[in-house]
Amino acid sequence: MSPNDANADPIRWLSTAEAANRLGITPRTLYRFIDEGQLPAYRFGRVIRLKTHEVDQFIEACRIEPGTLEHLYPEAAPSEPT
Repeated sequence: MSPNDANADPIRWLSTAEAANRLGITPRTLYRFIDEGQLPAYRFGRVIRLKTHEVDQFIEACRIEPGTLEHLYPEAAPSEPT
C-alpha cells in the first residue's frame, strides 16, 4: 500500500502536552528528547506535534532488558558469623 492510497491510515498527532503525558514526563524533558534527536517532532508554524506511532516506538525503544539493572541494587551483604 502506498502512502497516497485513500485507504492509508491517517496520521494521528499528539500535542506536546499529550505526548509528555503519554510518556509520563514533563514537557521540559520532552523538549530535551526532541532537541537531542531522540524523539522526532514536527513544527507547523508555532505549533509542535508528534506522531502517535513514533511516540509509541520511542517507548518501546526505551524498554529495559532483563539483567541490565544489577548496578542499581547492591548485593546482599554477607551475614556475620555468630
